[in-house]
Amino acid sequence: MMPSVPVSATAITQTMTDILCADGCALDEARCVAEHLTEASASGHDSHGIIRILRYHHWLRTGQLKAGQSLTPMVELDAFTLFDGNSGMGQWLARDAVARGIEVAKRTGFSGIGLRRAGHIGRLGAYTEQAAAAGLVSIMFVNVAGSQLVAPFGTGKRAASTAPVSVGVPNPGGDDFILDFATSIVAEGKALVAAQGGAALTLDALVDQNGVPTRDPEVLYGATVSEAVPDPLMGSGALQAFGLHKGSGLMLACELLAGALTSNGTNGATKHPFGNGLLALFIDPVRLDAEQAIFPEVASYIDFVRSLTPGAGTDRVLIPGDKERALRAERMRDGIPLPQRVADEIAALATSLLL
Repeated sequence: MMPSVPVSATAITQTMTDILCADGCALDEARCVAEHLTEASASGHDSHGIIRILRYHHWLRTGQLKAGQSLTPMVELDAFTLFDGNSGMGQWLARDAVARGIEVAKRTGFSGIGLRRAGHIGRLGAYTEQAAAAGLVSIMFVNVAGSQLVAPFGTGKRAASTAPVSVGVPNPGGDDFILDFATSIVAEGKALVAAQGGAALTLDALVDQNGVPTRDPEVLYGATVSEAVPDPLMGSGALQAFGLHKGSGLMLACELLAGALTSNGTNGATKHPFGNGLLALFIDPVRLDAEQAIFPEVASYIDFVRSLTPGAGTDRVLIPGDKERALRAERMRDGIPLPQRVADEIAALATSLLL
C-alpha cells in the first residue's frame, strides 16, 4: 500500500474549490462540491471523497459533467416532484432537491423527490443527515445509469451499479441513526482507492470474468488501472453484490426504484448515458406522534443497543453513523490521510490550472 500523507481539511477544500472554479463552476457550486468531498473523506468514505476530484475534472473537461446547471421540474404532484439534473454537479443538485423535499414534508408531513441525470452525488448519507438535521425520517435509493459495474448473485457478469441505500432517523438531543451502504460489497471508489495505492480490497470484493473472487482492481479497470483516472468500464470482471441473494435483491430494487421509476435508466441491455438517479422519501415524525412517544422510543432503543455487551474482538456496540461521526471529528482536527500519489496528482493539477 502506498504511503499516505495528512492533508488539512481547510486547505484541500480550498484547492478543490479552485480546481472546480477553473473548470467552469460558480464559486457556490464549487464550494458545495468540494466541502462534500472533504466531508466524505473525513467521515471515512474515501471512495466518495477527495480522490474523486480528478475524475470530476476529467468529466467537466470532456462534457460528461456540466457546470452551472440547476434542477428542472419534470413532474410536479402534491407531495412529489421529479427533477432533471441536466448532467450537472451531483452534490449541488442533490442538496437542492433534498432541501425542496424537506420543505414540503415540513409543511405537509410527507414528501418524495426523484432526481435523474445528475452527476455523481457523492456520499448518500450526507443527504439523510441533511434530512435528520431538519427533524425528518428519510429513505433514499440511488442508481447510476451508464455504470454497469456489479454482478448480481449467481453470475460473474455485470448488471447493476453500486446502488447505495441510506436511511436516516432523527434522535433529538442525541446521535441520529444514519444507515448508508452500497449494495455492492465495496463501492467502486474503494477499488479506485486500491488502484491508486490506498487500502487493499478484500478477496470477495471483485470477481474476474469467470466469476472467480479476486482483490486485483485490474479486473475492474483493465489496462487503465495505472492511469490517473482509471475507467471502471474497461475491465472484464465486476464488483460483487453483498449478502448473496438478499443483497443482490436490494441492489436490483435500487435499479428499479432509482433508475426505472425516475426515468434515469437502469443498467440492463439498453445502454443509457451516465447519470445518478435518486428516489428519496421524507416523513415528519412529529405529525405521527399522537402520544409524544416516538422520539423517546428512538433514544431509548439507541441507548439499549449501545449498552449491549460487546462480542469477542469488539470494543463497544455502535449504531450506524457512530463510526463516521468519530472519524470525522478526528480527521477534521488532525488531517485527512490521502495516498501520496493522489496528493501529488491533485497538487500538480491545481498548479497547472491556476498558474
